[in-house]
Formats: sequence, C-alpha cells, structure tokens
Amino acid sequence: MCVTAVESRPAGVALTPSPGGQRPFGARVKAFVALTKPRIIELLLITTVPVMFLAAQGVPDLWLVLTTTIGGYLSAGGANALNMYIDRDIDALMDRTSQRPLVTGMVSPRECLAFGIGLAVVSTVWFGLLVNWLSAALSLGALLFYVVIYTMLLKRRTSQNIVWGGIAGCMPVLIGWSAVTNEMSWAAVILFAVIFFWTPPHYWPLSMKVKDDYARVGVPMLPVIASNRVVARQIVAYSWVMVAVSLLLTPLGYTGWFYTAVALLTGGFWLWEAHGLLSRAKAGVTGAKLKEMRLFHWSITYVSLLFVAVAVDPFLR
Repeated sequence: MCVTAVESRPAGVALTPSPGGQRPFGARVKAFVALTKPRIIELLLITTVPVMFLAAQGVPDLWLVLTTTIGGYLSAGGANALNMYIDRDIDALMDRTSQRPLVTGMVSPRECLAFGIGLAVVSTVWFGLLVNWLSAALSLGALLFYVVIYTMLLKRRTSQNIVWGGIAGCMPVLIGWSAVTNEMSWAAVILFAVIFFWTPPHYWPLSMKVKDDYARVGVPMLPVIASNRVVARQIVAYSWVMVAVSLLLTPLGYTGWFYTAVALLTGGFWLWEAHGLLSRAKAGVTGAKLKEMRLFHWSITYVSLLFVAVAVDPFLR
C-alpha cells in the first residue's frame, strides 16, 4: 500500500545506485520512511486514537494521545521494516512490491535490519516510560506477532495467514484503551474482535486483484489456492460476523445511538458490497468486471467512519 517514488522497471530487477555508489540524502530519507509503511500505519492510528476517547468517555489527555500515537508509529514502523527485511526475496519478484527500498537498493538489508530493531527497542522504552508498561508490553507483543508469527511462520505456509496474522493489526485497539486506563475492558475486546473479523474481508479483495503476484512467489493467499466464488463466500461470512460484533458495544452500555446508527449504516453498505462481489463471482465474472477493489476501498472508509463514531459517541450521550 506504500509506494516510493522510484523509476519504473520490471519486477525483480534491482535499481542500480548512481555512479560511485552515491544515494541522494533526500531519497534515502524517503526510503527509510517508506520502510515504515506510513499508509498502513495511518489505519492503525485510526483504530488507536478513537478508542482513547471512548476509554476516557470524552477528551483524553492530549499529551497522552501524542505520546501514544508516536509510540504506535515507531512500533508499527519497526515491525514493517523487519517485515520488508524478511520478505526482500519475494518483494523483488512481485509487481506490487518491486519498488520497495530494499529491492531498489536505496537501503541495504543490514541497514533495514538495524533500523527495524532500533525502532522496536525505542518504541518499547517510549511506551514504558511515557505511557505505561502494559501498553509497552502490548506494543512489543504486536510487533513480535507480526514479524515472527505472521511473516516468518504463517505467510508462506497457509492460506489462513492473514486471518491469524491479522491479530497484530488488532492490537492498537488494546493499546489505545490501556494507554488511558492501564487495564483492559470488554469494550476493547469487542473492538479488537471487529478488527479481527474486518481484516480478512479487507485484504482478500486486494489479494484477488494481485493473486498472480502471490502465485509467482509461492505465497498461498486464499485467492491463489481457491476460486473467486470460494473467496467471496468467505468474505461474506467474515463480513456478517464483523457487523454483528460491531453492534455488541451498545447493548453492553459502552456506546449510544450515534455509534449504533453509524455501525448499522456503514455495516449495511459493507454487506451490500460483499454480497455484490459474491454474486459476480458466482456468475463467473472475472477481470475488471469483478470489481473486487470496490470492497477493498470501502473497507478502509468503513473502519475510518466506524472508529470516528467511537470517538464522537461519548459526546452525544
């Protein structure tokens, strides 16, 4: 999801540094930023900050919000850099990732490894000293889960990789809640579950679009090993559970009418799109007419609107 500005070239062909091995300073800075995958981190922060408002039942301490978001960026950035270090072999062969900094040669593998480990250490200490040690433990756990469990153990071995690997992406919800309260709550667990069931139907449409990339490098994403119809059925199943779970906050007393209305409207539109994708898949539609990316793009809008509602709801109760 994060693309750096480098010259166009065939996948798998590394970019040769300029004569004399010179790599422009500005381009190097952009490359290290790209290692953190800022676009993905934006989504993580969208699920962190609103939960802090819900936990505080109003405006949380703004210094705490700032330190938590900085720590979250550093931690997720470290995880993403280590992910790129581990996956540099397949990144060079995939069109979608062939312009990442390690592939282009703008950053060396050793630099990337040191950068990722450094961010992991700094972010953990940052959380511990400026937020609390529960948040620090959750942050470190999310990083290790993403790097070790997802990237190293699951990604290249099972079609359920994104299902269980997605747990790492659910952790910012718990971190946001614990930053404010220094404890856990059923509200945080429910929102954790929303992101857990959101992740597969969010990512599988993108995987359907680029399944040839994954097939080329032997990564068994579900669309690689299953038909579009099977994948779409899985998307619909996870979507229904996700919407149902998102509605649990209100009967348990954590949210009111505003969040409920947003959850129903956005969830209803999600289900419309998911069933539309299933209908097209059942009809044997392929290529651009399958329109699988409509659900992918809506999934980002959905989670953004839902968590904005999480933040706004306490002010309307």
